[in-house]
Amino acid sequence: MRTPYFLIDEKKLVQNLEILQDVAERAGCKILLAQKAYSVWQTYPLIARYLAGTEASGLFEAKLGREEFGKEVHVFAPAYREEDIRQLVKIADHIVFNTPAQVRRFAPLCMEKGVSAGLRVNPECSTQEGHAIYDPCAPGSRLGTTLANFDESVLPLLDGLHFHTLCEQNSDDLEVTVRAFCDKFGKYLPRMKWLNLGGGHHITRADYDVDRLVRTVRGLKEKYGVQVYLEPGEAVVLNAGTLHA
Repeated sequence: MRTPYFLIDEKKLVQNLEILQDVAERAGCKILLAQKAYSVWQTYPLIARYLAGTEASGLFEAKLGREEFGKEVHVFAPAYREEDIRQLVKIADHIVFNTPAQVRRFAPLCMEKGVSAGLRVNPECSTQEGHAIYDPCAPGSRLGTTLANFDESVLPLLDGLHFHTLCEQNSDDLEVTVRAFCDKFGKYLPRMKWLNLGGGHHITRADYDVDRLVRTVRGLKEKYGVQVYLEPGEAVVLNAGTLHA
């Protein structure tokens, strides 16, 4: 066989998927595959037996998720071109925007086409060390809207809120972040249908505290009555493949 190539262990992939499915059932949440972390579409029919859908970071990932996975399609990008939005509203179930200005510009079209619109927020709570260059909560980050820049006039256009702050982290960091998020943005959740907790959850790692994750998610659902989404990427295929060269 010619190299380089990735060899995927189907048995290990299924083990990871069974863990994620168990979390979804126990916590009452939906788990999506973050395609920017893993997009080997040949395995999508298998993964689709366990997960609720895909998360895309742009138009072409959204198309891939729709065509090859065939379940829910969620999209987030820091910025959108109008021509992309006009295609995305034909493909996506949820589109998450990065700023209130984007919501005002594009959410009416989402509503017209029956697509659920959300806003990514920045809880300004960093749980990472030494990764400021790609920490969404680092000073000066433009990923997500801070409370100071939140515009309540866009609330009627929103169905959900989204944050993504973790990177290969455990559920104790999520718990800390959720507290910070609720302190700043919890007052808006009773008006929302869903809350997306983003990715970076290393759920299938041997030392991951799954029970803490389940408690955290169930607590959000019970308090605010929202559908909760998680969108891990690496956790889906953690230790399930090797690169041969």
